[in-house]
Amino acid sequence: MTMRLLAAILMAALLWASGAARAAAQAEDCVGAPEWEVAAGSNGLTLHSLEWSPFNRLELGWETYLPLIQQELATRCAPSSGAFAARLATFQARYNLPGTGLFDQATFQVFRGLWQERRPFVLARIRGECPDPPPLAQLGYLVHEEEHADRLTRLLRRDVLHAYRRMVAAARAEVPEIGADPELLQIFSGFRDPEADAARCARDRNCDGVARATCSAHRTGTAVDLYVGHLDGMGVDSLDASARRHQTQGPAYRWLVANAGRFGFVPYVFEPWHWEWTGVTPETADGSP
Repeated sequence: MTMRLLAAILMAALLWASGAARAAAQAEDCVGAPEWEVAAGSNGLTLHSLEWSPFNRLELGWETYLPLIQQELATRCAPSSGAFAARLATFQARYNLPGTGLFDQATFQVFRGLWQERRPFVLARIRGECPDPPPLAQLGYLVHEEEHADRLTRLLRRDVLHAYRRMVAAARAEVPEIGADPELLQIFSGFRDPEADAARCARDRNCDGVARATCSAHRTGTAVDLYVGHLDGMGVDSLDASARRHQTQGPAYRWLVANAGRFGFVPYVFEPWHWEWTGVTPETADGSP
């Protein structure tokens, strides 16, 4: 992959991150044209009733992915609105899909591909590479207030740690609910040494298809698992569909979707808690010092 293509992908991620801010700054007319009423009604129904397996696990509805989809479409209109259907149709046409305005699995696969391409770690894996862990001198320790009770590690790459701290400070200042709950956005997994990861995988017999043992994004020191809430009775990183849906409706996750790109972070769509640092921010993208 050329540097020009990588730069274009990272720029697209930056534009994605700023989309919600632009949408929020403008009053939206969510009614939409009459021609989108049928699509709007269908989207409103499937939001909670669609039976599908986007990640090889049965799920009911697509509300879990709604914050990311709204961000991509630069809209805050509800799926049951004509304006949402119209924006979805425009997106579909842009990627050579029928512009029906109806949410479907083919459209979701395009969204998913875009989100994955914004993760440098995924691009490296596509090239057949497994990034080396950073030298120990490049790693910094979390302080106690940054560690979640269920933490697995205490280290991050220093530049990522600085970006994380700026991001959390902004979130606490901008959202009263986050500011009032010190647990939100704490880290429960950061840098994981590949050898220790493999040993833990073998010990627990939980290798997630051996991906954790062979090559995890956490080995780079740029991936963070953040506490964004949890469903009672479920873990902070539960893969249960209901638990994940619950997390994506909370203030921490919604703020991250709209603002994490300001600090260089992009999401992993399947795990609401997992975010990766790209280093691309509005300042670095436009060449500012």
